[in-house]
Amino acid sequence: MFDFGRLQIIAIAAALLCLTPVLSGASTELEIVILTILGACLLIQTAHVLPFTPLWPKQTATVAGPLDEAGALSILSCNVKQSNRDYQAVLSQVAAVEPDLAVFMEVDTGWVDALRQGFAGTYMRIECPMDNSYGMMLACRLPVETYEIQHRLNDHVPSIDAVIRLRNGAALRVIALHPEPPVPTRDTEARDAEILLVGQEARRETRPMIVTGDLNDVAWSRTTRRFLRISRLLDPRQGRGVYNSFDARFWFLRWPLDHIFHSHHFEIEELRRLPFVGSDHFPMFYRLVFRGSVDNRMPSPATAADKAETDQVVAAEKQRDRPPVGEDWE
Repeated sequence: MFDFGRLQIIAIAAALLCLTPVLSGASTELEIVILTILGACLLIQTAHVLPFTPLWPKQTATVAGPLDEAGALSILSCNVKQSNRDYQAVLSQVAAVEPDLAVFMEVDTGWVDALRQGFAGTYMRIECPMDNSYGMMLACRLPVETYEIQHRLNDHVPSIDAVIRLRNGAALRVIALHPEPPVPTRDTEARDAEILLVGQEARRETRPMIVTGDLNDVAWSRTTRRFLRISRLLDPRQGRGVYNSFDARFWFLRWPLDHIFHSHHFEIEELRRLPFVGSDHFPMFYRLVFRGSVDNRMPSPATAADKAETDQVVAAEKQRDRPPVGEDWE
């Protein structure tokens, strides 16, 4: 959980660095010690977040030249928050961006019934409504060749695994995830194991691939960085921005929890956070373009320690039988 607060720590440390010489009243020696500690804190936290600023090289290349509509894929990812009933706000965003692929999390029967209005006719829907805040729905207006609703590590936590066909004929595997959130009273191994298990699957996948959803983990965390090394997928936010998607209700408590990762076959044409829809998450919108082979900056390769710890975490979680976090929150 301590990975989450790095942006807030940066802001506090920077403010204290400016205010300490003015307000401290301490001796010169003590003031130097305080400023040194604050400066070190600021540098350490900034080092974690820096890859998600324009100061860092872009991991995913930006589309150059004319847009190849045949290879384009637009994606909407939205955690609706189960108790939120502002259906129209979400449907308005669907109508505004007209995604090729849409993933919704925390959907119960009421949400699935409402969302069907926005995806009538040309969209195929894969629905898994649940009343424990882990329900999911995927809607796609491209051909869906196969799909499966999986429960990788917990019977109460679904994910959606589908193979779709792009307009240019390429087959694309899509995995939509919503693992358990971190809480102070419990370890994060269930979340970490599901993320890393998908990373192992991505590493073995030979087709183009996208992983998206609310991963309940920040982009710079140890688990997410290990996921990128294990999976060999790319994060288009690197070199562009943090794109904080949670908490939509409080500007001072925001982190990038909603993600998209993709194989090296894609460039990115658009990445943006959409307006507030009544949820605690902002919807995220992505527009990728399939190029077949792109000169992207690949993540560092997985180490032996990465692979060993991934195997250990996944194996341990497979042996557990416990209810997921937050089933009674909504």
